[in-house]
Amino acid sequence: MSIEYEIVRERRQLINLAYRLLGSLSEAEDVVQETYARWYAMSPQQQEAIESPGAWLMKVASRICLDVLGSARVRRERYVGEWIPEPLPDDPADPGDRVTLDESINMAFLVVLETMTPAERVAFILHEVFRYSFAEVAEIVGRTPAACRQLATSARRRIRAAQPPATPTARQAGIVREFKRVWEAHDIDGLIGLLDPDATVVADGGGVVSAALRPIEGREHIARTYMDIARLAPDLTLLERMVNGQPGLVVQQGGVTLTVFAFAIVNDRIKHIWAVRNPDKLHAWTAPR
Repeated sequence: MSIEYEIVRERRQLINLAYRLLGSLSEAEDVVQETYARWYAMSPQQQEAIESPGAWLMKVASRICLDVLGSARVRRERYVGEWIPEPLPDDPADPGDRVTLDESINMAFLVVLETMTPAERVAFILHEVFRYSFAEVAEIVGRTPAACRQLATSARRRIRAAQPPATPTARQAGIVREFKRVWEAHDIDGLIGLLDPDATVVADGGGVVSAALRPIEGREHIARTYMDIARLAPDLTLLERMVNGQPGLVVQQGGVTLTVFAFAIVNDRIKHIWAVRNPDKLHAWTAPR
């Protein structure tokens, strides 16, 4: 196998890594581009001296992501309103950007990752998802293996505390379908019945489009808000789609995607809704589906 073929073949793995670390497909693509730029900046002799080009690319991409995460925390402090990870469709326009779907990319998981320090996030994803040893993780994050083990343990504890018990996908799909039905029917009581009493909605407009700047809390408040939306924009089209590997909804108007909804369902009630409206995060949803 040629070195050239090996490094090109790694692109999808690099996208998988960078998206999980950054929660942004566009930033992940930038990281992969920068990783390859660093590879091609080396001489052929330097490239041939690298025993495993794939491992080298993953290490470089991880370090770039670590730097990006550090600067992202500052950028997100200036972000208008709430910041939600970029939602992923199951069938991206570019198959090379397809991210392997598993529990580590569902929206609830990614939202918890956002609460971690950059080092925690990198240590956790590399060890738990990509099965790197703590010695390998240590080389990337610049800590001792023992410190990396501690980082991953702390991150795992956060994930376990925040992750709801798994609901079968078919059951989730049924609840999301019912949410769509009662919303379209302007059935406020039906909507309230689907929501957990302490349900929350977090919307992300990025200051580009209108969106609630703070979480909407409580099922009655949420239900009234969505009834107002249905009344003010009667021409919306709601489509059932898989979002980050789980049942979700896409809202369109005149064929243009306006919002992508992801849900967390606990005990057959909708506990959390994430509504991504920032058009910069919806590029993967603009192609005809």
